[in-house]
Amino acid sequence: MEKYEYTTLGMNQNEQAYETKLKKYYADMLVYKSSANSKFFSALSLPAFMRDWLVMRFSDEKGQIDKQQVSEYVKRVIPNKEQWNEYLFDLLRHNESARFLAKIKIDFDMKTRRALFSLPDFEVPKKKGEAIVDWDVIEANKDYLLSPTEVWGIVEVNCELDDNGKDYIFKLTDFSPFCPYTIDLDYYISARKYFSIDEWINVLLSAIDYNPSGYVSTKQKMTMLSRLLPFVEKRVNIIELAPKETGKSYVYAQISKYGWLVSGGSISRAKMFFDISKRTQGLVSRYDYVAFDEIQSIKFTDAMEMQGALKGYLESGEYRVGDYRGVGDAGLILLGNIDSDLMDVSQDMFMDLPEIFHESALLDRFHGFIKGWDIPKMKESLKANGWALNTEYFGEIVHMLRGEIVYRAVVDQLLQLPKNSATRDTEAIKRICTAYLKLLFPDATDVSKVNINLFETYCLEPAKEMRRIIKTQLGIMDPGEFRGMTIPDITIKEQYREVQK
Repeated sequence: MEKYEYTTLGMNQNEQAYETKLKKYYADMLVYKSSANSKFFSALSLPAFMRDWLVMRFSDEKGQIDKQQVSEYVKRVIPNKEQWNEYLFDLLRHNESARFLAKIKIDFDMKTRRALFSLPDFEVPKKKGEAIVDWDVIEANKDYLLSPTEVWGIVEVNCELDDNGKDYIFKLTDFSPFCPYTIDLDYYISARKYFSIDEWINVLLSAIDYNPSGYVSTKQKMTMLSRLLPFVEKRVNIIELAPKETGKSYVYAQISKYGWLVSGGSISRAKMFFDISKRTQGLVSRYDYVAFDEIQSIKFTDAMEMQGALKGYLESGEYRVGDYRGVGDAGLILLGNIDSDLMDVSQDMFMDLPEIFHESALLDRFHGFIKGWDIPKMKESLKANGWALNTEYFGEIVHMLRGEIVYRAVVDQLLQLPKNSATRDTEAIKRICTAYLKLLFPDATDVSKVNINLFETYCLEPAKEMRRIIKTQLGIMDPGEFRGMTIPDITIKEQYREVQK
């Protein structure tokens, strides 16, 4: 029996009042989400954050869009890989510049002292030195373009002879960041107080494209929202095993442009941490999180080296490759399918994980476990249908919340730690607890603003339960070291309970 319970939410909430409140406080950041719109944009192969930007741009006051108008705009401004030859034709045959929306990455060539760019969706360039950036373009967009990750923006590219007058190169002559909203984090935080906890949970679910009415209990909703913990808190490491069709990959692939989903195949230490030959940082230093989807099928090209690097990184956020010492903030998420007969925390649920994760010292560094079988399988009734926060806006908000350290200070101040508590356990619980606080109570920037009962129910107890499962699995995997060990009984300091009595 779980030590925390969630009440089942009634389905007779006043939806009209909720919608009115949503429009009152977040009017400029709302879009109308529907299954029909989702299918339309899915056919256009656009991520959720791009979809919501287009809906805002082209919808009327009722949230309706002219699909023909959107289709023409997308074809003209957001080309897909198959359309690249049309742009090449204009660039090469007619000597015209091309202007369109795309992902771009900036690099530098020390040998030639040039700034280079790549358009990964179009496999540009084919060889090094074939795509050059005007220095003035970088100077004008320095804070945005010099991101270690790929960024979206309106690019203007032309084709011209290189300095030697022999070969043609692509040249980036203009750039405008894809940043269609002015993000006011303080306003987002301050408006939270006008919503009850049940309403706010619904706000979050609809922001990531799910219909709150499709869930039968708050427990289901909270389990779904626990997937967002690595979005809001640095280096939250999670394992989730779930039945198929519960939407694991969707959340990590579509909601935020700051995350990276590894889907099957193989991955090397160079890609994950640092590439010695290219002297380039890996995924953990460039993204907010790295999720391994279908973890049972992922191969590691240098398993022992990867295992050692992961242990160091998951412990401290640092890694060493050769003579390079790097740091990263990305959380690591392992996502896997699980058969119904293994959905039991009292038996070995990790037997099918890749061999490198069969070491207890490595698994101990994962903070918590998500019981994905508490999330219903995807169906039409679970797809967002109504006014909701724009996914692009929400993705920016949770990314900005990662840098807010006041929430951890609140958690540290509230919690009473038993003497001789294991550091990994207390750190795991505090980190997950902090992430829940940011998600559910972003206005709780001071202890005096925390509702202790709600904090305990929605932050502390779920964090302890997620860590408890990891500890139980460690006892099964390595009984000599972990059997019989439990998580520390972390509680709320009595002085804060007394204040709110």
